[in-house]
Amino acid sequence: MSTPPDPAIRVEGLVREFPGGLRAVDGIDLAVSKGEIYGFLGPNGAGKSTTVAILTTLLPPTAGRAVVVGHDVTAEGAQVRRKIGASLQQSALDPYLTAWEHIRLQGALHGLPRPHTQRRGEELLHRLGLSEAASRKVRTYSGGMQRRLDLALALLHEPQVLFLDEPTTGLDVQSRTGLWEEIKALAQRGVTVFLTTQYLEEADLLADRVGIIDRGRIVAEGPPSRLKAEIGRPALEAIPADPASAAGLAKLLERFGEPLSLGTTDGVSIRLQGGTGELAEIVRAIDAAGIAVADLRIHAPTLDDVFLAKTGRRLEGGGEG
Repeated sequence: MSTPPDPAIRVEGLVREFPGGLRAVDGIDLAVSKGEIYGFLGPNGAGKSTTVAILTTLLPPTAGRAVVVGHDVTAEGAQVRRKIGASLQQSALDPYLTAWEHIRLQGALHGLPRPHTQRRGEELLHRLGLSEAASRKVRTYSGGMQRRLDLALALLHEPQVLFLDEPTTGLDVQSRTGLWEEIKALAQRGVTVFLTTQYLEEADLLADRVGIIDRGRIVAEGPPSRLKAEIGRPALEAIPADPASAAGLAKLLERFGEPLSLGTTDGVSIRLQGGTGELAEIVRAIDAAGIAVADLRIHAPTLDDVFLAKTGRRLEGGGEG
């Protein structure tokens, strides 16, 4: 792994061992550039949330070193906290306070002048679509509104690095899309975003690079496009017009690639040996064999394919990482 000059986050040989010898984080190295969105993926229990807890100074490492915005998370925790924002899986919102009361309390905790807190609060509440609800108690908020308020609080002191741990879990599509747009806008303004997620689509859409962690170790890292290109040739799925011809179609397609299961019962699938360049030849071969095909589909490699190739399992949502 090439380390960017003066990275926003640098991790070297990081270990976190719990009682009983369980290594939740087992010697990982990573570097995140300033202004980068870094997606951190892994199965439940892989070490994602433990890594975030260490990087945000909530949990000390057993071994190794982590530096965030030039400060060691163990020796200089206070300096790290002044320069980061964090929106974690379990928010600390008080249901009996309003958004404005949360903003003013957060500003006081950071030692911000009241006029600055007022101006910054107005800006964030407007940007995140909470202005009209700002005087309502949080207990009246939807899940999406609570996540947006939690993000506003994390951004109030204008952090250089933002940690988002499963930020859109449980949100509806509209709320999730709104948060995605805000995350992209933050990176464009130079904020470094460290994002753990259970949604492969989210990582593929947002992340400049992704790291896949499994059993406490990073097993793959790079831009989503490169990782997908490394592990996969495209897949072809052919659906016969007559199900009785499926066996003959499968035998014919074996000439062009290895059989593959895409989870459908009515189609025959292969991983293309020579890529999409063989598609015309495949169509001619099917036509020559007299097999009628109802549909022919190309499936490009996805991050789910990368995840399966690197960990031997598919990513499932829910729970702590």
